[in-house]
Amino acid sequence: MNRREFVKSTAMTAALAAAARLRAQQTADVTLEIAPLKLEIAPGKTISTLAYNGRVPGPLIRWPEGKAITMDVHNRTDIPEIVHWHGLWIPADQDGAMEEGSPMIAPGGERRYHFTPEPAGTRWYHTHTFAGHDLKRALYSGQFGCFYVEPKQEPGDYDQEVFLTLHDWNAYMGNGGDTSMDASYDYATINDRMLGHGEPIRVKQGQRVLFRIVNASATVTHWLGMAGHRMMVLSLDGNVVPVQKNIEALRLAPAERADVLIEMTRPGVWVLGETRDEVRRSGMGVVVEYAGASGEPQWIAPPEAVWDYAQFAHPQAEAAVPDHVLPLVFTSKFHGHGEFDSWMINGKSYPKTDTIMLEQGKRYRLQMVNKSMDDHPVHLHRHTFEVTSLDGRPMSGLRKDVVVVPGKSTAEIDFVAQNPGATLFHCHQQTHMDFGFMMLLRYS
Repeated sequence: MNRREFVKSTAMTAALAAAARLRAQQTADVTLEIAPLKLEIAPGKTISTLAYNGRVPGPLIRWPEGKAITMDVHNRTDIPEIVHWHGLWIPADQDGAMEEGSPMIAPGGERRYHFTPEPAGTRWYHTHTFAGHDLKRALYSGQFGCFYVEPKQEPGDYDQEVFLTLHDWNAYMGNGGDTSMDASYDYATINDRMLGHGEPIRVKQGQRVLFRIVNASATVTHWLGMAGHRMMVLSLDGNVVPVQKNIEALRLAPAERADVLIEMTRPGVWVLGETRDEVRRSGMGVVVEYAGASGEPQWIAPPEAVWDYAQFAHPQAEAAVPDHVLPLVFTSKFHGHGEFDSWMINGKSYPKTDTIMLEQGKRYRLQMVNKSMDDHPVHLHRHTFEVTSLDGRPMSGLRKDVVVVPGKSTAEIDFVAQNPGATLFHCHQQTHMDFGFMMLLRYS
């Protein structure tokens, strides 16, 4: 390095350090505090959990697309924590996944996140830690909230907007010694209350109400319907669908989101909730009350429905051809009674799974073959993908960041490598992720 280059490099380093100091002096746009909370979900039913800012869900973060945001997170617990900003195209060290290089927040410590949120749409934020057998931790807890990135033009025409988060709770929230094959739950909530124990959603006849719904359950797929009404699906995972369609019941796997529009055309007091009676009775529902209506909330079961992503996509393949096809085979290995399975991608469990190298600007196709009996809601960090085929049926235009690959089925998704840095791919079912269902993609 010659003198001119040295002076230039020193000046640049000083400028970057000054900018970092300036950011540190600035007041954060959003502050989150992770701390213990005793959450009353119904009279006499209290859950001991961890939450953001003393509430479940955490505060709604609503921010314009393309405007930088600064967020301070304080960890008031006795365990390391981290916050993942799900569905956003942000740098790996800000994404909130330890596997990608985002630092953990030490007990009593704090971390400042600074990035520019994009793309627009319904995103969310949540903890991204290991739970294992401890049902007090990770997504079994109350650490989740909605993050809405405001588009320059809103694709929906509506009179009222409502954010709903779905969650399942174990009454004892684990004791560190649970060795069951899968989590079981005693209660369920929409936002922070069981059905019948919170304020109703109040509407007027003729209104068009937009519901932005996040499945924040650690492991459970939910089916939702609203008695006496149909739902128009506008967006999935925050991305506008190519084909908007009225449906009777909505299916959301863990981490999936949907924006649905319901026209209030049938005055009364109704239940928006789980279509399965036993899950709805455990609390998964909310009352929708028309102005001037009274009486007990009514439930009418919707017709049996089969969920198919293809109904929201174009029914043909697009012209774009991937530069690379990456075969991924999902299997499991049973370890004996009372123990969890190991989940494997191409015969290996994380952290021994192979790392895939990407070239920036290239289009990749993940060719997924699920040989297990379990459904897997797979998530790709820091990228949005296009669903290009399901069980050999071609389609195009449907953009998501979580897609369910059912047991004994195949699926293909395409993405363009346009956000350099370590990128995590994993199943969003907490036990699957904890016991091996993860792999890293890195840019060369």
